[in-house]
Amino acid sequence: MSKLPQIARNPIAFVAARWTPDPRTVRRAAMAALVMSVVIVVTGGAVRVTASGLGCPTWPTCRGDSLLGTREMGIHHTIEISNRMLTYVLCATVGWAIVAIRAMKPARRGVARLAWAQFWVVVFNAVWGGLTVLTKLNPYVVSFHFLLSAALITVAVLTWQRVGEGDASARPLVGKPVRQLGQVLTAAAAVLIVVGTLVSGAGPHPGESSGSYKVRRIPIDWKTIAQLHADFAWVVVGLTVALWFVLRAVDAPAAPQRRVRELFLVLMGQGVIGYVQYFTHLPAALVDLHMFGACLVWIATLRVLLSFRERPFAERPRTGSRTQEPLPAQGTPEGAAPGTAQPATASGTAVPQTHEAHQAAH
Repeated sequence: MSKLPQIARNPIAFVAARWTPDPRTVRRAAMAALVMSVVIVVTGGAVRVTASGLGCPTWPTCRGDSLLGTREMGIHHTIEISNRMLTYVLCATVGWAIVAIRAMKPARRGVARLAWAQFWVVVFNAVWGGLTVLTKLNPYVVSFHFLLSAALITVAVLTWQRVGEGDASARPLVGKPVRQLGQVLTAAAAVLIVVGTLVSGAGPHPGESSGSYKVRRIPIDWKTIAQLHADFAWVVVGLTVALWFVLRAVDAPAAPQRRVRELFLVLMGQGVIGYVQYFTHLPAALVDLHMFGACLVWIATLRVLLSFRERPFAERPRTGSRTQEPLPAQGTPEGAAPGTAQPATASGTAVPQTHEAHQAAH
């Protein structure tokens, strides 16, 4: 029996052996996966606030033996099945990122593992989404469904960041106390998101309103938990402001300061939406917009933490007779001309070239 062709045995390796993507293509693939991980949260929120959570009352089929259901099932069915179909779009974008990263030359196994992690989180969350239907929108199951989406966003941000970096050991751009303050800020933002899911689980949007089934709610007053959520939001704002002043005081590089400013602006926008939706009794559109804002807050927080270090491209070892040739400054990417000056940050640390410039040098 003849062996199967390589494309059947390992299609990703088959493509990688015959295609080397442009660095910008890889970066765009990683960004597409990140964007879709946010889009799926927004559409999932739309399912909830439009009371379409049981628009397809079964899973993995929509009703009975029908995978997609019928138009006669109404608008709630259309909203719910559209969100389910977007999961396939998300899988396609993550798949594109996996193929593009796998085809990079030289191979980058660490980045490839991050891309594959996105795929497995998507699969697990899709199954968990089915569990939300099977448990008739149990609020705790629904809350964890959102937290898994936040985990997907986390891995997508890390993948996108690593695609634009080298594989050398990470080196800090700020001191340990500043990094620790950033870690506290990240932990506070994580708690803020968790408490936000409790607000949704106790609030007036159970996800189903046909009256055929009474959806359970978390047995606490949603206004009380919303106040706790607001308190944590102010803690995150306070830590962000404190971090900005500390970065200014230690004359940190421009990138961390810029990321903190971006986080502060996102927090202000999210705060406005939060207070407006509270005082207007949680209108559906603002609740969904607030979920989108939560994604942006988490992404901005992760970018602050990631800006505290850099990972330059590995330096090429020097061999041969030109032993007296000066070595490049620390942070000079592979392929750069020896002795070429690199732009420096405010702290004097050399800034590595972008991945695109690195590839262009070859």
